[in-house]
Amino acid sequence: MDGLREVSLQFVKDLFSFDQAHPLLFTQFYFWAFFAIVLAFLSFFRNKVLMRNAFLFFVSLFFYYKTSGLFLMLLGLVIVYNYLAGRLLPHCKRAFWRNAVVVSSVVVDLSLLCYYKYAYFITDVVNNLFGTSFVVKDWIATFGNSVVGSQAFSVDSIFLPVGISFFIFQAISYVVDVSRGGPSTSSGTGQPRPSKHKYGIEPVRNFLDFGFYLSFFPQLVAGPIVRAKEFIPQLRKPFFLGRTQFGFAIFWILNGLAKKLILSDYLAVNFCDRVFENPLLYTGFENLTALFGYSLQVYADFSGYTDIATGVAMLMGFYLPKNFNSPYKAKNAGEFWKRWHISLSKWLQDYLYIPLGGNRNGTFGSYAIILGIAFLASALAGSWWVFGSVLVLTAIIALLITFKKSWRKELISDINRMDTMLLGGLWHGASWNFMIWGGLNGLGMLIYRFWASCNAYFKVLVISLIVAAFGALKYYFGAPVFNLFFWWTVIILAGAVIGMLFHKCRKGKVTNWISGSWAVLMTFIFITFTRLFFRSGSNLDPAEANEKAWNTAKNMVNQIGGQWDWSLVPQMAWQHRSIIIVFIVGMLIHWLPDNFKRRYRIWFAKMPLPLMVLACAVAVFIICQFITADLQSFIYFQF
Repeated sequence: MDGLREVSLQFVKDLFSFDQAHPLLFTQFYFWAFFAIVLAFLSFFRNKVLMRNAFLFFVSLFFYYKTSGLFLMLLGLVIVYNYLAGRLLPHCKRAFWRNAVVVSSVVVDLSLLCYYKYAYFITDVVNNLFGTSFVVKDWIATFGNSVVGSQAFSVDSIFLPVGISFFIFQAISYVVDVSRGGPSTSSGTGQPRPSKHKYGIEPVRNFLDFGFYLSFFPQLVAGPIVRAKEFIPQLRKPFFLGRTQFGFAIFWILNGLAKKLILSDYLAVNFCDRVFENPLLYTGFENLTALFGYSLQVYADFSGYTDIATGVAMLMGFYLPKNFNSPYKAKNAGEFWKRWHISLSKWLQDYLYIPLGGNRNGTFGSYAIILGIAFLASALAGSWWVFGSVLVLTAIIALLITFKKSWRKELISDINRMDTMLLGGLWHGASWNFMIWGGLNGLGMLIYRFWASCNAYFKVLVISLIVAAFGALKYYFGAPVFNLFFWWTVIILAGAVIGMLFHKCRKGKVTNWISGSWAVLMTFIFITFTRLFFRSGSNLDPAEANEKAWNTAKNMVNQIGGQWDWSLVPQMAWQHRSIIIVFIVGMLIHWLPDNFKRRYRIWFAKMPLPLMVLACAVAVFIICQFITADLQSFIYFQF
């Protein structure tokens, strides 16, 4: 009996304790046992809206505790503060006080985000600027130790709370949307007046409802970022899950698990992580293969999480917004960002790009952001040529905007787009690799806008000059980066020449399909190249992220752009054939027509229940064959 009691006590202790090495993941059996218990309890009061929301709120807090431990207190602080800000806004009749509440809320939210996410980054900038030697210390943990009277918290380093960027951005969107839609509905006659903004909302009055909205566990730690206007109305509806909705929910869960375990984890564990860990140990072919493999890996990982979250939420009667739309089918960088992480792209558009002026006008922030980021990059690099170059370029653009009125709208729009992409890069991490990644995506969008406005003959002329320039640099300097860009531009030139020939011919379905496929391929190659800087800055200790990330990216470029022994390529391709096959199969599935994918989703959702159970059993069996010994966390947990 004593032994049984000890085992039971240990089980309860493990159940209610946080293990940093083993957070609660969608890919663990323990999560599905936890979720089964949640569904069982939910069935007792699924139509009692208040009890259901309160139950799921506390379940979500428990989930976050099992994922992030005592950072649960940080989530609680964000919930309480933004709930109070939302409740206060309707009582602010004057615009000054309304703006003061919104600004103070945004400042507090962003201060928490910057403290945990950018402390090392800011310290590096200050040390490089002033020659100081400041060391990061967790002052919040120090305060916590003084409160509890013991060394309960580590003060030597700052750990990033899981999912902090997601729930902080969601909290900011809530307060801003309340400011747009709350008091404006009160007219002088006492009659309600609709908000002028499409996302304007009334504040949530019930604290449990708001807490549930901000902490809903399927999307809490990796999105999607859910707008209050899309989710809050669902809290007031009774539970409903039809037979077809149940089928779709099961499909999304299985689809997400297959993406994560068969594609993402397999590519990461068996190849990509090893190459990125030390690129110099591998050939240029292997580095290039790992880079393309990572493009599929990160998509399968992140969209896989979203698929599972969508299915889990649907089984509880809630619907999350679409976060991915086959992004590698995009024909240009701008379209890619309308298909990738849609909730973040929309958030950046509505709360950053448009407030900066959008495509209408420029603001002080339009110029301050791009100069500020250039200043930070120069401070980190210890060289001011970056800041000086951007300063000169910005001055030229400002003069063109002032005196060349026909260009004004386009130039202003380009500056605001670049600002949005640079800050989007910094949102992903405190490393100049993320700044480079965001800047390259912004540059790709701007170049495409220029490229699309040119005729076929001018495109061939421009790209020919660029090829000649990189060829000369390659010949005289021999740097691998020039070799890499030379061959990349040669490929683009080939496409431009073919496009010019198509332009002379009569366009038809075949030529349109070929030109569209070429655009998709070129966009995928471009996005994959930018992933080099994204991946190099990921999974790193913040204290050494900048230096290590830059060295990894540089070494990888040198390997890919260096001399290849082509006689060894077939042998290496055969050696890594399983990785290449998984990559090809994954991309072919991704590029399947949308109508075909929609049909097989509907077919699965409507199949007879016994057949669905059999299909699930087969799918789970296949997925289990790919499970690695050490389950991989979702990539976007770190953001």
